[in-house]
Amino acid sequence: MGTSEAFPALAAIAEGRDTLPTEQAAKVVNRAPQTLRKWACLETGPIRPIRIYGRLAWRVSDLLALLKEEQ
Repeated sequence: MGTSEAFPALAAIAEGRDTLPTEQAAKVVNRAPQTLRKWACLETGPIRPIRIYGRLAWRVSDLLALLKEEQ
């Protein structure tokens, strides 16, 4: 079973991208955007973002790993 069959929301949003902005990443992992911002600020979340020009970007591979853990 591939990523698109197992996680269609992630496949649809992340098509051909390496990272997602906070709002889109939050939708994929079914969390509030502020939760992901808190993970980034406190460095306590299950995944960590990268910062691109001062903005948070969440790796699609990390989001996929998180979704697989939660399954």
